[in-house]
Amino acid sequence: MAEQFQLPLQATSLQEAFTSLRRDLIHPDGPQISTMRNYRFAIVQYDPRDEFKLRGEVQRLASELVAAGWMVLTIDLQLLFLARIRKQPDGFAQRLVEAERRLNSAGPDRGLTYLKTKLHPVIEGPDGLAGDCARHIAEHVARHPDQVDRTLVLIGRAGALYPFYRSSALLRHLDGHSHNVPVVLLYPGERRSKTGLSFMGELNPDNDYRPRIYP
Repeated sequence: MAEQFQLPLQATSLQEAFTSLRRDLIHPDGPQISTMRNYRFAIVQYDPRDEFKLRGEVQRLASELVAAGWMVLTIDLQLLFLARIRKQPDGFAQRLVEAERRLNSAGPDRGLTYLKTKLHPVIEGPDGLAGDCARHIAEHVARHPDQVDRTLVLIGRAGALYPFYRSSALLRHLDGHSHNVPVVLLYPGERRSKTGLSFMGELNPDNDYRPRIYP
């Protein structure tokens, strides 16, 4: 098994991140993805242009962990977002599209600002997408209560929410609602400092990240 976690020659930063993550997850003393007790959150930062390479690494990691007796729960933020849109009152999505097109004729920034204003209450806060993630985790733990220490939650497709959602708030709202299951956020963006990340490499860096950032 150990050979599976060795770095390939001329490893990319993405490969280095997942090699380190594997090693920390299967640590003999339990998952070591965080230096803080009872705070099992981590971030894998990657270049948004490497989305498909990331998916390959995720599949490889999941296969290796399952073979080692782990369970892997993947949460797709794009699917959660679309599900929330569909649950809104009839015609919500169509009204958004029509208003955005109308406002764009007066300036593209006006249309985008309108969308952000309307989508914010739908997806933000502890009862937004973070609440959906917490519910999925809780349901999984209820079905497999004896597998908490050998379960990994991977939260991905955050890029699909740009520029309407800042993922820094997601982990803050999940804190205390993860049942101590290791949770890893797959983060498309740039690392600007030790704890600073810029979502998609476009937004101003958020320096409020507590989790360990790989690589």
